[in-house]
Amino acid sequence: MRIGIAGLLHESNTFVGTPTELRHFEEAFLHSGPDLLSVWKDAHHELGGFIEGCENVEAVPLMATWATPGGPLTEETYEALAGRLIDKIRAAGQLDGLLLALHGSMGAAHHFDTDGETIARVRAAIGDTPLVVTLDMHGNVSQRMIEAADAIVAYRTYPHIDQRQRGLDAAILIQRMVDDDARCHVAHRKLPLLIHIVQQFTTSGPMADIVEELERIEATSVVHCVSILPGYIYADVVDLGVSIIVVADNQTLADDSADAFARYVFERRDALNAALPNIETAVAVAIRTEGTVCLMDGGDNIGAGGPGDSTLILHALRKRGAKNVLSIICDPEAVRRCGELGEGARVMFDVGGKTDANHGAPFSIEGEVRLLADGRFTETEARHGGMRDQDQGTTAVVVTDDGFTIVLNSLRIMPTSLTQLTSLGIDPAAYDVITVKGVTAPRAAYDPIAAKCIAVDSPGITSAGPETFTYQNRPKPLYPLELDAAEPAGPVPLGRTRGGRPGAAGHLRPAHRRRRRRRRRAGHAHGARGLLTGPASQRRSPAPRPVDQGAPGA
Repeated sequence: MRIGIAGLLHESNTFVGTPTELRHFEEAFLHSGPDLLSVWKDAHHELGGFIEGCENVEAVPLMATWATPGGPLTEETYEALAGRLIDKIRAAGQLDGLLLALHGSMGAAHHFDTDGETIARVRAAIGDTPLVVTLDMHGNVSQRMIEAADAIVAYRTYPHIDQRQRGLDAAILIQRMVDDDARCHVAHRKLPLLIHIVQQFTTSGPMADIVEELERIEATSVVHCVSILPGYIYADVVDLGVSIIVVADNQTLADDSADAFARYVFERRDALNAALPNIETAVAVAIRTEGTVCLMDGGDNIGAGGPGDSTLILHALRKRGAKNVLSIICDPEAVRRCGELGEGARVMFDVGGKTDANHGAPFSIEGEVRLLADGRFTETEARHGGMRDQDQGTTAVVVTDDGFTIVLNSLRIMPTSLTQLTSLGIDPAAYDVITVKGVTAPRAAYDPIAAKCIAVDSPGITSAGPETFTYQNRPKPLYPLELDAAEPAGPVPLGRTRGGRPGAAGHLRPAHRRRRRRRRRAGHAHGARGLLTGPASQRRSPAPRPVDQGAPGA
């Protein structure tokens, strides 16, 4: 059995004006052939799960690439990467199945539904060969994705520490499809709902209950996989919103399970909303709290496309007289200047605040360059993103005269690994306050050393709530933005559309091809899509729930 392994992943913030280019993928991860196996086999990533799950078959490494979240890809970048992927598939010879890792919220200048476009192109290249796709749980799922893939498996933890397991699940599923000549049936439900990024945390709170219900459904019925994708609020696309996906052996079971789970989630929508403290309030709490407090910078969340150089929280901390503060700032120019002066040199210049006024003014520092490093490190634990060998670019550590330790890096990477700091000789637990450029994703790394993690409602391109963005393309209604997405009266009817998988031109395959596929391995997956509808109640939408800042990790 020959199973192809491929990945083309990017989380694209359509509100970011700077596009993502091919060099961003080359700076991060872009591998093909045997290099793919050596780089990813030990990673806590779905690609690592693919490789582990294919140990007893012939794994055919095609291409895998990933770049730090940012603006949509340029047309040239997407066409180059997608073209390379299709070329690798065609050059691989006959495959019995293909495992494809996508994000679900990739955007390109010429395609809103870029991941749907990728799946459609892959489908056109492989014909009726089984195709199982993995998605980040922040994917905005389109019906095109559902119809072009045989099955979709999404992460179910946030922070994403289950990626390798989901890749292993996908590998097991595709081999079952090939070995048993099995047919997968897929149900997709699209809810008129947005889940606040803080409330997507799956270790506790309402999302923990939702994941427990998801696993109960899997355990008590003949269902291969249940997924919930909260969606990605930083993409202004027509498919914005929560998706429920169920993969089962028959369509009725898939539909019934999806309907029940969709209702379960939608009934809990009030608990899935949130209100966060502003910078001043969060800083005040941090200063009076004993132990290490992590201030999670919602407006400069690198994992959602933030620039990594916001200084707003730093200025507020200095204004309040905070000491023993640790912060990472992406500033290649400052790193270059430190490198020219060398370790031990005195420096006095501005760092950060170079993106725009929304992310703060430059932050003046005066102190000593304590360390210069190449910025490479290895994360061996399961952390959000699943990356093992990482590179933050040439890095400088500056300790200021007024008690700030500033880590300056030259490549923007998500702060999801404490090894990013410990590799520089820094003990994060020794600091009173750490500013972290993320909200929920870094918590797998930072929760163990923090007395408290406070998600901060800071301004910026990744502000935590959807109400701060002006959308042109999103569906309506979406709770909590519209009142008429409030609780429907009585049972919730879920509309369904059924149909075969589209071919390269987006049309159903000719009947003779569908019959030939059934003779080969009992048919293809059916998609089903629904939108929660019904008369809205007359009550007002509830105020966002304040997040408890008193509990560790809240």
